[in-house]
Amino acid sequence: MISTEWYRIFLATAKLGNLTKAAQELHITQPSVSYAIKQLESTLAVKLFDRLPKGVSLTTEGRELLDYVEKSFALLEAGEHKLRALKDLASGELRIGASGPMIKHLILPALDRMRADYPGIRIRLSQGSTPDIRQRLKSGELDIGFVHLPLTDPELTVTQLQTVQDCFVVGQAYRELTTRPMTALELTRVPLLLYSPGSSTRRFVDQWLASHGLSAEVDIELNSLDMLIELAERGYGAAFLTRAYVESQLEAGRLFELQVKEPIPPRSVGIVIRAEQSLPVAAERFLTLLGGGGGGRDAPDSED
Repeated sequence: MISTEWYRIFLATAKLGNLTKAAQELHITQPSVSYAIKQLESTLAVKLFDRLPKGVSLTTEGRELLDYVEKSFALLEAGEHKLRALKDLASGELRIGASGPMIKHLILPALDRMRADYPGIRIRLSQGSTPDIRQRLKSGELDIGFVHLPLTDPELTVTQLQTVQDCFVVGQAYRELTTRPMTALELTRVPLLLYSPGSSTRRFVDQWLASHGLSAEVDIELNSLDMLIELAERGYGAAFLTRAYVESQLEAGRLFELQVKEPIPPRSVGIVIRAEQSLPVAAERFLTLLGGGGGGRDAPDSED
């Protein structure tokens, strides 16, 4: 293997046309420059410089080599510059997958700060179901995923982020149901507005009903948080939603929470990354910002 340092010495000598000047620029001795040039010529089996009384000049072969050496060192310098930009968060990308409600209520505050503090970072945010996010993490398409727990996969590392509480909510048309606690059986007799089958929230409510020996005849199945909220407000029935996602509607009196006799267990939201693989600097910084918390704002909605 030819030493990269030999090529660096060759480049300096070719540009300056003098062994002594090359040594001064590289902060090494003149014999070291001479030795490196001789080793390079010996290894390549070709003469690179003609020795002159007051310096050196490139041979035809030396000029051919110089073009490639210049390009190689320019490419290395560009690579080092790119790495510095990534390290300083002046460049790079952040790839996140999550459900729409999580994006709206959990991720956006930290994402807003990330975009404001590091405008050079390209943000790639996509919605998806838990199985979709898991697969894209494993294939390397995402850096970070946000999912409802539990999730177990030996190729992924899962960290609990926060606990959420679900509830049934209704609009003014069904407000009289809030005057007393209801059983799970009584809830199934109310028109139900649920997320579509396959979502983690739908699986959770189906399992909760099944634990009480019940199954629901669902009137409306949707993938949109905002549409479920709106239909509940309009009096179409009881929607099963995460309480934190409808706090503003509850406080404004547009929605009302039903009290249930059988407690609805809390759920956890988790951060998922690839196991035994380092996160990009941008992803590490985003997780740091996420730890600071914050409020949310409107965004596209869908459930996982």
